[in-house]
Amino acid sequence: MKEHLKDKIFTIISEAADELQQECYVIGGYVRDIFLKRPSKDIDVVVVGSGIDLAQLVSEKLGKRAKLTVFKTYGTAQVKLNELEVEFVGARRESYQHDSRNPIVEDGTLEDDQNRRDFTMNALAICLNKDRFGELVDPFGGLADLQNFVIRTPLNPDITFSDDPLRMMRGIRFSAQLGFFLETGTFDAITRNKDRIEIISKERIANELNKIMMSRKPSVGFILLEKTGLLELIFPEVLALKGAETKDGVGHKDNFYHTLAVLDNLCAHTDNLWLRWAALLHDIGKPRTKKFDARLGWTFYNHNFIGEKMIPEIFRRMKLPTNDKMKYVQKMVTLHMRPIALSEEEITDSAIRRLLFEAGDDIDDLMQLCEADITSKNPEKVKKFRSNFQLVRQKLKEIEEKDRVRNFQPPVSGQEIMETFNLPASAIVGDIKMRIKDAILDGIIPNEYEAAKAYMMQVAKELGLQNS
Repeated sequence: MKEHLKDKIFTIISEAADELQQECYVIGGYVRDIFLKRPSKDIDVVVVGSGIDLAQLVSEKLGKRAKLTVFKTYGTAQVKLNELEVEFVGARRESYQHDSRNPIVEDGTLEDDQNRRDFTMNALAICLNKDRFGELVDPFGGLADLQNFVIRTPLNPDITFSDDPLRMMRGIRFSAQLGFFLETGTFDAITRNKDRIEIISKERIANELNKIMMSRKPSVGFILLEKTGLLELIFPEVLALKGAETKDGVGHKDNFYHTLAVLDNLCAHTDNLWLRWAALLHDIGKPRTKKFDARLGWTFYNHNFIGEKMIPEIFRRMKLPTNDKMKYVQKMVTLHMRPIALSEEEITDSAIRRLLFEAGDDIDDLMQLCEADITSKNPEKVKKFRSNFQLVRQKLKEIEEKDRVRNFQPPVSGQEIMETFNLPASAIVGDIKMRIKDAILDGIIPNEYEAAKAYMMQVAKELGLQNS
């Protein structure tokens, strides 16, 4: 293991620990990531003794380059050196009360500290003391679990998850991030303890959901959330998508698995978290709009608009940001049907102008979402849709270059309309401005001031307004 500890920071920590006569180990994610061959800049160091004392001495040895931060309340300290962050903590023994995930903490041994870890792969420790430098301490077979792609708790999983229910979501998140399997006993314990998730704050749940969303294949996480019963408790609107129904021999697809396929498709092309959220929520309104028509079959009319209206309540409940990020997700959900409709029919300049105007600078994101929404199992159908989408993209480019309608404002302002016809701010001013905008989007007039002004005079004449 010594070859993985060549960074000078480990030598300095080793010297400082020996001077203080403290047992010292690097533990947790940094060690796990050594075996996974993943880069890691966050180093957790556990000390049998005072983590703060060791951090202070390490900081002194590093000199002015290092920045020391002490958290006396928690008995921890952090040393930052360039890109590296080293967290120092004393080895701890923990016990829990049933109504809280915040443990009662006492000083403990390395064994105590490893016992309290969430999963065997995160309980791996490497000694930093000179006489045992590089020695791996692996009491729970964490290395074997890593090699077998298994997520397992060090101790009884029922106790592990009941003590800190957030660990259930962490296990599912690791499965999505790493492509590992939840060991059977661990999986079963999550299903038994799922109701304990109620003591976890919405912010922490949202944080884990975001990490699942940012994994290479988020569907893994959401399917595990569904199978363990956690999804029903934390995100019932997504669970409501599940299920396919048949009536009079006519069926519809399972919108839960369709949504996850769209999300995975999108994740292959973008790291935009909020576009990924839009993919997860793009059909969220379908359960509320589902109807069966003897002539048309299953319909989901206006599910995009219903979905848009559902999003603020979802974001508020889940403590997600209710700012421009939420508005962006709403916009994507509202508009996600538009490019698909365009790809199925003759593409008119007017329809393209309106799409450009409404999507604005987010048009490329919208097109990416809509292409991810092609999930048919019929390869010919997929090929046809992708070909049609290329035509839509080409048309978008041509219209944008010619008419400049992305985010445009009508060349004639409301103020000019009021001054020209001696009008107060009123509905009629908004109506004239809207008709000018529509005329530009419909290609009746070009997006130019003189043409817009002439059209304003024409509209005013129709309305019987006099030029002041």
